[in-house]
Amino acid sequence: MLLHKTRARAPLRLGLAGGGTDLSPYCDEYGGAILNVTIDRYAFASITPRDDGRVIFEADDLDVGEQLRPGEARQSRLMLHQGVYQRMINDFNDGRSVPMTLKTTVDAPAGSGLGSSSALVVAMVDAMRTALGAPLGQYDVAHLAFEIERIDLGLSGGRQDQYAAAFGGINFIEFLAQDRVIVNPLRASTDVVRELESSVVICFSGASRSSAEIIDQQTSAMTSKNAKTIEALHQLKNDATEMKRALLVGNIGKMAEILSHSWKAKQATAKAISTSTLENLYEVALGNGALAGKVSGAGGGGFMFFLVYPENRFRLISALNAAGGQASPAKFTNRGCETWQFG
Repeated sequence: MLLHKTRARAPLRLGLAGGGTDLSPYCDEYGGAILNVTIDRYAFASITPRDDGRVIFEADDLDVGEQLRPGEARQSRLMLHQGVYQRMINDFNDGRSVPMTLKTTVDAPAGSGLGSSSALVVAMVDAMRTALGAPLGQYDVAHLAFEIERIDLGLSGGRQDQYAAAFGGINFIEFLAQDRVIVNPLRASTDVVRELESSVVICFSGASRSSAEIIDQQTSAMTSKNAKTIEALHQLKNDATEMKRALLVGNIGKMAEILSHSWKAKQATAKAISTSTLENLYEVALGNGALAGKVSGAGGGGFMFFLVYPENRFRLISALNAAGGQASPAKFTNRGCETWQFG
């Protein structure tokens, strides 16, 4: 029986370069590389012990609550909650039910492109790890979250979001064959981090999207060895390495140059990545001080982010908001998922 309340929070992320190369079968055959940074928006999970024998799931931001129905995770509106609970109970409590309320919120809508769903899974896994006393490190939490989403629940997607949420900070992450992952934290100087943070603007396009269709298109093209898609992914992987080098020396202009042709390469991997709304926001941004930009995540909607010299940031944010976007600065975080108990 649980004795304490347990809480966890996992940060969301911006994908700076390499997005899509963390998908199978590309990363299994060629190896993938991602550069991302976590920001001050979070997925939260809270576990409260119960004395009535029930297991309750609640997502306050979705205004949805459900009671556990074993074996029906795919029919649940809160399938991530059910998937995490069932896997953790099976793996670390011999399948014996633990009465609790598992409640969550996320600081961005599903389909935002900020890795919100995977950050939520990481937060729930880490909260249950602490509640059950499971012997899991950061790599273990991230890999288990990946397995729950992609294997147990069969949800389409890559691997970067789980590792970003678990580790936090600015990371160059390599995805290799046989599910090997190497997280390389970038030790940029304080001045470089401040300059980059001050040069980033994020903008919600006003429409969330399901990434599954786009990811399925990309995966199909990878499987069939579509030359255009494979070449674009090679370019995206190379961009991640070049972006890392530019970031470490604080060359914002070079980062913008890489971001610009990386956006073009990303659009070549699937048809639905860009939309008229995204294109309009992109044009408004370029006309108001932005050096470059791209969609965050799979595409089709959600958030875009832009690089801009800090002295032009206010002008850019104002213009994007006037054009119907929801733009703001973003603060970087240097910590991954955090879990604590009380009561």
